[in-house]
Amino acid sequence: MYFIALTSALLATSTLAAPSWHPYNQGKPSPPSNSAFAVPRWQKYEQGKPAPPSTSALAAPSLPKTQQGTPAPSSPFSFTSTYTIIANPNEVINTTGSPVPGQPGAIGYFNYGINSLLDIICYNITLQGVKGPYQSLALTATHIHQANRGSAGAPRIALPNPVGDDEIRRSVGCLTGPFRTGINASGVDTGAGFKVAQIEANPANFFTDTHVMAYVQGAVRGQLA
Repeated sequence: MYFIALTSALLATSTLAAPSWHPYNQGKPSPPSNSAFAVPRWQKYEQGKPAPPSTSALAAPSLPKTQQGTPAPSSPFSFTSTYTIIANPNEVINTTGSPVPGQPGAIGYFNYGINSLLDIICYNITLQGVKGPYQSLALTATHIHQANRGSAGAPRIALPNPVGDDEIRRSVGCLTGPFRTGINASGVDTGAGFKVAQIEANPANFFTDTHVMAYVQGAVRGQLA
């Protein structure tokens, strides 16, 4: 009995006393005490919207707003140039510079966005009527070559082959330099040292194409400008 009475007295009068709990009003705590460790006052919510941010020095800074659809300057999708090419079988040239037939009825829609500051090229490619398995000595069978219209030239960028069937094939993505094509007859890869800024400097000096087994010189081809 003495122990119980002593314990009750200590809890009632000393620093061991349990703190009185703040009442709750509909699930929200009442305003806190002035203690430095007090939990900050809950903000009211109105129809699911948070209250204005705290003015405390610890409050997270508000993020700057950007225009709708406008990427941040450091984004690879902030293009310094864009290119839309419709490639067809009538522009295919063989390695000696002579016209050869591409795949009849085939067409390719090549859309490129370049950020030359970051050496990035993004692509959105759709092939229609390109049939049969891909074939190329390069790493892939879809490329950007360096050559003027009516001329042959080495690939400078090897792009992923569009995926699908003999009716529709698509590929979407981005590549960042340094580039590699897998063609190195001279001992140096034809993509080595290439920068996408070279396309911007003279887009007419570049064409894009894709190759399949039945049309190894190219199923379709289109000049960038």
